[in-house]
Amino acid sequence: MALLAAGCGAGTTAATTAAASPTPSASGSPGSLASQVPAAIRSKGTLTVAADATYAPNEFIGPNGTTVVGMDADMAKAIGNALGLKVTMVNATFDTIIPGLVSGKYDLGMSSFTDTKAREKIVNFVTYFVAGTSFYVKSAGGPPVKSLADLCGHTVAVEKGTTQQADATAQAAKCRASGKPPVTLQVYNDQNAVNLALSSGRAQVAMADSPVAEYQVRLSHGTFKLSGAPYGTAPYGIAIPKDSGMTQPVLAAVKKIMADGTYMKILNKWGLQSGAISNPAINAGH
Repeated sequence: MALLAAGCGAGTTAATTAAASPTPSASGSPGSLASQVPAAIRSKGTLTVAADATYAPNEFIGPNGTTVVGMDADMAKAIGNALGLKVTMVNATFDTIIPGLVSGKYDLGMSSFTDTKAREKIVNFVTYFVAGTSFYVKSAGGPPVKSLADLCGHTVAVEKGTTQQADATAQAAKCRASGKPPVTLQVYNDQNAVNLALSSGRAQVAMADSPVAEYQVRLSHGTFKLSGAPYGTAPYGIAIPKDSGMTQPVLAAVKKIMADGTYMKILNKWGLQSGAISNPAINAGH
């Protein structure tokens, strides 16, 4: 399940519950959208949304030390508003989110999940963003990695359960098969640990979704730099339990916040407008 549960993101060992950060609300009354919400969720009045809050700017812990903030938290709240529901964000380790959806612990997963056909066998997705994967290295002495093939012979840090882990693992096998120097793969429970491995010199290369890698490079004030161009651009999807009845309501809510301008306000707020889409869909992964 772990490799199927990825796309981005990480978290803490203990999940903490926090309200979504303030964001421009969807205009107008939820109206008919609220009537589409299954009775079990409509009666409790709240969506429980899981995110791995170590993946800034998409999801991370805010200045108060407890609240989950970021693009996904704001999107979740806007979707909740459109459906006439409150939203509770739960900080959960990334590779536990999809199992938590399957078990009924969470209503939605919004944690930079890449929508893939493999994951669609377990949960449904509603697409809402696009991103690729980027490599980043130390600015001083970092190796010139520009593609997965360039990982041969290097120590690479990735987050557990992500597409980056899957890609690096597959590349390690290719390096061995072709007789090239091996990849030393370091897998960490959250993206913060990946960043620490790179800054401390334990790893030579780190990988993350492109907006997250770019954000970490900016935060490093020159310690890190991007290496090469992003690869593998693919849609992010809101992860939804298959039997919950929430897939169509969430799609309708995403279309609503796109139509009324809330969607672009959120992306502009976090500097992520380059990942905007205009055609959300169900299970549109590759």
